[in-house]
Amino acid sequence: MTAVDELIRPDRYPRSSGYDPRWLLGLDMGPNPLWLLEDLAGDLDLRPGMRVLDLGSGKGATSVFLAREFGVQVVAADWWISTEEASAVFAEAGVADRVEAVRAEAHTLPFEGESFDAIVSIDAFEYFGTGDHYLPYLVRFLRPGGQLGIATPGMTREVRDLGEIPAHVKKVVGWEAIAWHTAAWWRFQWEITEQVTVTSARLQEEGWRDWLLWTRAAVEHRPEAAITQQPVLDMLTADQGEFLSFTLVTASKN
Repeated sequence: MTAVDELIRPDRYPRSSGYDPRWLLGLDMGPNPLWLLEDLAGDLDLRPGMRVLDLGSGKGATSVFLAREFGVQVVAADWWISTEEASAVFAEAGVADRVEAVRAEAHTLPFEGESFDAIVSIDAFEYFGTGDHYLPYLVRFLRPGGQLGIATPGMTREVRDLGEIPAHVKKVVGWEAIAWHTAAWWRFQWEITEQVTVTSARLQEEGWRDWLLWTRAAVEHRPEAAITQQPVLDMLTADQGEFLSFTLVTASKN
């Protein structure tokens, strides 16, 4: 079995296994986004007809998944991908009537207040959401009782507690690892604002193995990607789950 074929894992990710892994790898902007979203969704209550903001939606795979699997209306917001490119993905996937592409920077969102039932962000929040002022800003766009869910690279221990970024991590991502936090850090960061009630905060079980498998498949799918992905493979192989995983956090607006 090839590494790409191993991305079909109905035992652990039954919904994601219905998607062609080659299609997903073709939209690659980060590791295993559908696995992360499927796992995160287990801590959310997404129902048909809800209006959901997919914040940092990349090339659109997670937005397609949300529309197909949960019957929600999705606004796919990303700063780096054009609306034309994302809209073409949605049209090809047959969800153009349920997903709207918007070009937006996370700190200047062009939406009315209390206009979403839920906001999700998969492998993007670490780039814009760690600042003390960001959560209070973001929850303005949620209706009372609205849900927020993120999946973001996480650490088993805080870098500040370690006193340094582990060498094998620093070699690949440098200072950016300071934005990779523990589940406990996120819980405190959100709850101290009293803007939300955290409903779940956990480090993804075996998240580093998922990340490793995805990276191997990405290199197999596009051998030229080995230049950038081999260091990631080396990092995860060296780590063996000692420090690295993904943190999944959900909350409801107070």
